[in-house]
Amino acid sequence: MFNIVMIGFMGTGKTVVGRRLAALLKKRFIDTDTEIERITEKTIVQIFAQDGAVRFRSEESLLVKKLEDQDNLVISTGGGIVLNPENVVSLKKNGILIALNAPPEVIYQRVRHKRSRPLLNKGDALIKIKELFAEREYAYDVAEYRVETGDKQVDEVVQEIILYLKNKYNMRI
Repeated sequence: MFNIVMIGFMGTGKTVVGRRLAALLKKRFIDTDTEIERITEKTIVQIFAQDGAVRFRSEESLLVKKLEDQDNLVISTGGGIVLNPENVVSLKKNGILIALNAPPEVIYQRVRHKRSRPLLNKGDALIKIKELFAEREYAYDVAEYRVETGDKQVDEVVQEIILYLKNKYNMRI
């Protein structure tokens, strides 16, 4: 059994889609941010504020290494996890990478009231989203399949992924 790994920019729906997908496929769900918070006993905001982005990225890489030999998981990743090529290698070792994408304006509407986004806590959030989005968009090309989530309901996105898995891997669901 392989893992399904949700990648993409913040606010594209990785966690909510991943959780629903895991339930339907009877796989265990792991959200890397939540797992890092559990392991470090700090929130992501605290890690960024107290220890910096480098420490957070280090925690992500350690977690990905721990997950690379596990299977039957749906993993929702942080938006920047694929910026490290070693993380991509680890995630692909036993996983199918599915990228979720949405326009920056949709992402802004989804995340604008969340204070748990350390990269957006300073300045104009929409401008920061557009800047980060432009910087990172190429990084999600490592995915095997990409789903546009901007104008779709969660169940539509989940069904699109399931249809892809059925057709490509003959999965019975």
